[in-house]
Amino acid sequence: MKFADFQPGQLIEAGPYAVTEAEVLQFAGAYDPQWFHTDPAAAAQGRFGGLIASGWHTCGIAMRLVTEAALDGSESYASPGLQYVKWPAPVRPGDALRLRATVIETRRSRSQPGLGILRWRWQLHNQQGVEVLNLEATSLFDLAAPAPASGGG
Repeated sequence: MKFADFQPGQLIEAGPYAVTEAEVLQFAGAYDPQWFHTDPAAAAQGRFGGLIASGWHTCGIAMRLVTEAALDGSESYASPGLQYVKWPAPVRPGDALRLRATVIETRRSRSQPGLGILRWRWQLHNQQGVEVLNLEATSLFDLAAPAPASGGG
């Protein structure tokens, strides 16, 4: 999608994304090696009653879905950060996650007219409809440069 395609109140949906145990273990082993993400036997005895994905892994899944659904081929080039990030429920191997991204605001920068600013809320829900991620992101768009071709990666 191009920056001009985003409108306040717009809902963008994507998924499902199937979470596998192998992926949970691989991500956690590399980036968040806490026992409840890396040791299925120990995790079964823990507070969550089983292995759970890292919250950062969950954010990565959301980023992939957002990119595939909206940002691939756009003028998006960076983000100054998040307003907040919440993980209201754990993600487990076997979950099928769906994205709901809601556009909050779009505007051009007053000081840099070639800069588009998008504020949006991303939510991931599992197959039971339970929210597992809720964040507000800001994305920046370079409106002065031509957008790259889709599918680059």
